[in-house]
Amino acid sequence: MSRNRPISRYTRLVARLRNDRVVPFAVCVASLVVTAPLHSAEIPYDRPPIAYLTAQAEDPVAKLETRLQSGGASLRHDGRQGYLRSVLALLDVPVSSQVLVFSKTSFQSTLIGPETPRAIYFNDDVYVGYVQGSDVLEFSAADPSLGGTFYLLDQEQTPRPSFRRQTHDCLQCHASSKTEDVPGHLIRSVYPEPSGQPAYNAGTFTTSHESPLRERWGGWYVTGTHGRQRHMGNVLISDRMRPELLDVGRGANRTDLKPKFDTSAYLAPGSDIVALLVLEHQAKMHNLITLTNYQARMAVEYSREINKALGEPEGAMSESTARRFHGPAEDLVRYMLFADEAELTDPIRGTSSFAVDFSARGPRDGRGRSLRDFDLETRIFRYPCSYLIYSRAFDALPAPAKERVYLRLWEVLSGKDQTPAYARRTPEERAAILEILRETKVGLPDYWKAR
Repeated sequence: MSRNRPISRYTRLVARLRNDRVVPFAVCVASLVVTAPLHSAEIPYDRPPIAYLTAQAEDPVAKLETRLQSGGASLRHDGRQGYLRSVLALLDVPVSSQVLVFSKTSFQSTLIGPETPRAIYFNDDVYVGYVQGSDVLEFSAADPSLGGTFYLLDQEQTPRPSFRRQTHDCLQCHASSKTEDVPGHLIRSVYPEPSGQPAYNAGTFTTSHESPLRERWGGWYVTGTHGRQRHMGNVLISDRMRPELLDVGRGANRTDLKPKFDTSAYLAPGSDIVALLVLEHQAKMHNLITLTNYQARMAVEYSREINKALGEPEGAMSESTARRFHGPAEDLVRYMLFADEAELTDPIRGTSSFAVDFSARGPRDGRGRSLRDFDLETRIFRYPCSYLIYSRAFDALPAPAKERVYLRLWEVLSGKDQTPAYARRTPEERAAILEILRETKVGLPDYWKAR
C-alpha cells in the first residue's frame, strides 16, 4: 500500500469541512509519512469531536466483550470451528447469512483460496469472518458514533476469551475512498486467478445495490438462481492478460458448491445470493451513515468554535456551515430510497433460509408490511427504503443532520419532491413506505404524522 494514502484521506475528508485548516496540517502530515508508519497524527478522525482511536466503542462486539469479562456471558469452543458458532449465537448473527469469498483480498490471504474460502456472517450491525486454519476470528461492527470498528478473537481455547480491537492495520483498507473516506466496510469484485489471487491489472469493482449484476461477485461463491442474468461469481480467469474471457455462464444459477470444495468444513453449504444482495446494500449504507455523522459532528464543532470566537449565541449555525452536511444527508437519502438501484431482469431465489430469517426480524405495520419484505423480481425490496433506518447508527446521527435526513425523506415520500432523482419511486410506493414508517419508526418529527 502506498504511504501517501493517509494524506489523501485527510485531504478528501477535511477539505469538505475545514477548508481553512487543511493546508498547514497536511504539510505537517506530509513531513511525517515519508519515513514513519501510520499513526494517529495522520488520521483526521482521531481528534475531537471523533477521536476514533481513543473513544470508547459502543458497538455489539464491545458490549459482548464487557459481558464476557464480567462473567455475564461465556463462549463455547467446539473444536472444528472454534468459537464461531457460539459467538454468532451471542451476537444474534444467523448462520443462514453465510456468504463465501475465495479471492485473496483480506489480511489472511495466504489461507484463502477456491478450496478454502473465507466465510462471512452478518446481521444489521456486525460482520463476522471465519477462515479455515486461522488462529483468529475477524469482526467488524457498526458503532453508533465511530462507524466501522474492527476486532480479532483468538481461536485458541482459553478460560476467558477476549476481543482485541484493531485500528491501524484494518484502516489501511477500511478507511479510503472505497469506504467514503471513513472507517467502514467494502465489498469488492475481482477477476480471480486459479489461486484466488486477483488479477489487479484487470481492475476491480467496489459493489453496492447500485452495481449491475455483471460486475458483482468476482472472487465469491454464489448459490441461487437468477435466470438469464449473469454475474462474475463461481469462476476463475484462465488468462490474466485476457480477463474479459471470464466464462460467466459456467458460474450462473449454481445451487451446489460441493464440486468446488469441502462444504462440510463450514456451518452452511452455500453462499446465498439473497444474502449477498443484502450485504452489498448494507455495507455502503453503513458507510454513508458514518460519513453523514462525521461531517455533521465536525461541522457542529467548527460552528461552535466560530461562535465562540465571534461572540455569537451558542448553537447558532450559519447556512454555509449547515451546507457542509446537507450534501452527505442528500446522498444518504438517495441511497436509502434505492434511487439508483440496478434493476433485476429475472427473478432471484436463494438456497438457504436467509430470506425468511431476514424478513422475520420485522418490524411490521398494522397491515403486516415491513421494509424487510423482499421483491426479488425487479429489485431487492418490496418497499424500497433501507431497514437500517431502525439502526442505532441512524438514530445516533447528530440532530441537525438527522433533521435534514427526515425532512428530505418526508419531502420525497409525501410527494412534495417530484424531481427526476426520485422518479423511480411511484406514488403508491412512496405512500406505502410513509405509512410503514409512521407506524414502526420511533422518533419521527411531528410533521410526519399529519395526514
